[in-house]
Amino acid sequence: MNRLRVQGWLLVGSFVVAFLLQMMPLPQALLPYKPYWVGLVLVYWAIERPERVGLGFAFVAGLAGDVLAGELFGEQALRLVVLAFIVLRFRARLRFFPMWQQALAVLALLLNDRVVTLMVRGFSGEVMPSSVFWAAPVVGMAIWPFVFLLLDDLRLRLRGSE
Repeated sequence: MNRLRVQGWLLVGSFVVAFLLQMMPLPQALLPYKPYWVGLVLVYWAIERPERVGLGFAFVAGLAGDVLAGELFGEQALRLVVLAFIVLRFRARLRFFPMWQQALAVLALLLNDRVVTLMVRGFSGEVMPSSVFWAAPVVGMAIWPFVFLLLDDLRLRLRGSE
């Protein structure tokens, strides 16, 4: 297989795994701590392959996530487009941050995602969530180094095996 096809399969496969992790059932007590897996994978690919993962890709992935999760149609699409826009805008800086600074930047991105979620749900008339609603971005920040290193290792191994 050529290099672009292998990279494409890794891109699609990582999003499929992220959607599966996002839909994975958890006990009610752990649900507020579930990280936004699709957002984390989108951040990685927007940093590493901005020519393949842009705003259009984020929108389509968000619509797929809305359909899979049964949420308000377009909510995840809006969230992922905003996330991708910010990452693509600051990609040059994010790419060369040390891992701890990248993790803090991911925390800021995921907190911004929560604000967008609150706005969308507020306009749709849902009640305000509890304070535990803000715990998932902290968990996302904590697992970002592992997500980044895993995807980066897979990408480099597949590139090197050709």
